[in-house]
Amino acid sequence: MFIRSERLFLRPGWPEDWQELLVRIADEAVVKNLAKAPWPYTADDARWFASQEQDARCPHFFITLPSSSRPAEIIGCVGLAQADGEIELGYWIGRDFWGRGYATEAARAVLRLAKVLGHSEVVAGHFIDNPASGSVLRKVGFAPTGRMGRRFSLSRGYEAQTVEHRIALGSPSDCDGGSDEDLAPMRAA
Repeated sequence: MFIRSERLFLRPGWPEDWQELLVRIADEAVVKNLAKAPWPYTADDARWFASQEQDARCPHFFITLPSSSRPAEIIGCVGLAQADGEIELGYWIGRDFWGRGYATEAARAVLRLAKVLGHSEVVAGHFIDNPASGSVLRKVGFAPTGRMGRRFSLSRGYEAQTVEHRIALGSPSDCDGGSDEDLAPMRAA
């Protein structure tokens, strides 16, 4: 499965992507904001992640930046996962690409896909010391639930406080479906 957004191309990972993945994610400033990534992040971790099979209902994608002059460059990852019986959105962007709206654009694209896949609600969270991620979630239509949680971070080695968010996507629709009104929560604020 592939997704094209305004500036990005989201695609599945392939085993040969491991070296480029390692270059982007082997940065403590990136990994400390993730729950499931270890620190230090090693070549074996990158090989394992790049070769993961896709789940048809909860796909994950490498976020790439297309160019007419060179191969598309991996700049991050975004995807859906099952978490405690709910569908959860997760993402990361390499530090060299922070602050350019790429996480917001990729998250919107995956939320549109989530609606097509029949998910009516998606959850997400961020560590309390990562307010930039909370900003991304609010821009794509998530609302804080008012609940704080605790989540184990493999890279930190301890449970850290999180802010929980949720978005209602409404009834499933197809890619060509009806009006754009159903996507209002995902529009730029």
